[in-house]
Amino acid sequence: MDLFMESAGKLRCGSIFVSRQSSRLTYRKKLRECQRMDTQSYTNDLHEALLHKDSTRFWQCWRSKLEINNKCSQVEGSVDVDIIVSKFASHFKEAFSCNNVNRAESLKHEYLSVHIDYLGFSLSSDYDFDTELVSNTIMNLKRGKAHVDGLSAEHLQNCHPSLSVVMTKLFQMMILYSFVPEVFRYSYIVPIPKPKECCS
Repeated sequence: MDLFMESAGKLRCGSIFVSRQSSRLTYRKKLRECQRMDTQSYTNDLHEALLHKDSTRFWQCWRSKLEINNKCSQVEGSVDVDIIVSKFASHFKEAFSCNNVNRAESLKHEYLSVHIDYLGFSLSSDYDFDTELVSNTIMNLKRGKAHVDGLSAEHLQNCHPSLSVVMTKLFQMMILYSFVPEVFRYSYIVPIPKPKECCS
């Protein structure tokens, strides 16, 4: 089309110019649609893999679409691993620190003073735990993962069935008295280094 326009004297009006502009707009629109569909395609694949907890398929899709071949050789001029780790730690510590210490402290005191008299919403039957629900949840736990207390899904799945009854009572009491045991608040994150995905 551009060669034809050049041979026609690079017109800026008339049917040839209108046809050229229309073709260019149609081409660009199609290009944007294809890019959007491609993005939606691998985004949906990632989403489905996460929903089904399929880590193998998730990382295959991630590598095929988002992996960058550029390797990170330094961070802010540092190549020492310990220095890089400390820089990351200080960066995220600053990102999650409060802007105003006095204001944060006053908000904390305000929350604690209100929390003393807080009763919450009245409980309905929708929040009841029954033994069947707890038992089904235990049986559907993913195996091969240990927790902070050293118990794994296999421990719960292979123990005596009366555990579901005891745990049901425990959960009911936790909701009734609005109390969560301190050990229930602990969790941990296992970092999995993936050198192929380290990029600058």
